[in-house]
Parts: sequence; structure tokens; C-alpha cells
Amino acid sequence: MTPIVVIPARMASTRLPGKPLADIHGRPMILHVLDRAREAGIGPIAVACAESEIAEAVRAAGAIAVMTDPALPRGSDRVHVALAALDPQGQHDVVVNLQGDLPTIPPEYLRTVLAPLADPAVDIATLVAPITSPEEAASPSVVKAACGFDRGRAVAPALYFSRAAIPAGEGPLWHHIGIYAFRRAALARFVALPESPLEKREALEQLRALEAGMRIACARVERPPFGVDTPADLERARDELDPARRSRP
Repeated sequence: MTPIVVIPARMASTRLPGKPLADIHGRPMILHVLDRAREAGIGPIAVACAESEIAEAVRAAGAIAVMTDPALPRGSDRVHVALAALDPQGQHDVVVNLQGDLPTIPPEYLRTVLAPLADPAVDIATLVAPITSPEEAASPSVVKAACGFDRGRAVAPALYFSRAAIPAGEGPLWHHIGIYAFRRAALARFVALPESPLEKREALEQLRALEAGMRIACARVERPPFGVDTPADLERARDELDPARRSRP
């Protein structure tokens, strides 16, 4: 595999407008996400920007930014367009779609998400973590993945994703983490597909891939990273990324 990491970013956010440029210890949040991707060391990194101010901040830090149409509906569409501009020769056969609101994501998660693609039959890889509380299981904002890690295996096929607590019965529930590693051909196929009935019903775009017969597989990690969606989340990110705290033994 020859991966590339593309981070889609746009200023529009209902609960935290302009969040890619939100200040975290004197630097925009998007640069902290870039730091985590660099620390993963899996390949080159670029930001797929919807607005010029994001591109300016990224380029001022010496990183790569690609302007994309603000009207594109989803991050996956933005990643696809940016990838075509970055790598028209197709040297990178895998693209990791890393959300731009995960400034504290453990870098090893970006390495882990590649693991399911060791199986050539898998089109798309993603991550899950154990659900640890009834509140987490009941929350519609927590997406659940129906997958089974029998015999202690680290990778399992995804059978369905839902905002409901699935599957029924005794056993672990899995919190889906919205980071994807696409085979390049799979991403091209995915963005060309129309919205599917279950995608519309659950408001989960990964169901479009499953309904089209594409194979998604999940790798396990210890806990979900938190995304910055609100001012309270931003304060939490500032606390976790406090240089004094991170330097303590």
C-alpha cells in the first residue's frame, strides 16, 4: 500500500462556526490535526479546503492545501476531488479520510485503520471502539457498527451501521469512529453512487457503500477520539493539548 492522508475542512459548522481555524494554544485546530497525521508517518498529507482562509493557514505552516468547491456535499467528495489534483498519476492506491475536527486523535489510529486493507477483498476500512456505558449506547449521536470480533481477532466485517443500539442480545456494542481508508477505486465508485434509501433514513453515508455491495471492515481501537463540535469540546481540546500537560512524565 502507498497511502496518502487527506483532511477535508470547511468553515461551516452549526455549533462552532469556523472551527478549523479555532485557536488552540496559538495555532489553528487544523494544524493540530496535521500534526497528528504527521506523527502517524503513513504517507504524505494534504488538507482539502472549502474556503481560502483555511488554505492560507495551512500553507503558512508549510503544509499542502487544495481548494475544493464549497458546494461539495460531503467530506468524501472533497477528498476525492483533492486526490485527483494531488495525484493525477495514481501513485497512491489508498487514501485515508481524516476528519479535520480530531486534534487529539492518537496517531497510531491512522496506522490501525489500514489493517483491514490487508485483505484484498475489503474496499473500505474504518475503526470501532467498545461502547462502555448505557448512555453511550442510547445516544443517537453515537453511530454503532454491527460487527463481531470472535476469537479475539482485530478486524471484522461491518454488516450494518445505525444510530440505534445494534445488534440486539447480550454482547459488546461498538462505537463507530468516522475515519476511513479507501482503496482509490473504491472511493471513486463510492462518490459516483446516488444516495441510498438506508443512507437517507439513518443519515449515514457509509450505508450507501454497503447497499451497493461494497465491503467495509472494521479494526478495533481502545477508545473513540472526541471530535470538536462545540465550544465545550474546544475547551477540552485545549486542555488535552496544553503543552505543560503533555510535557509531564
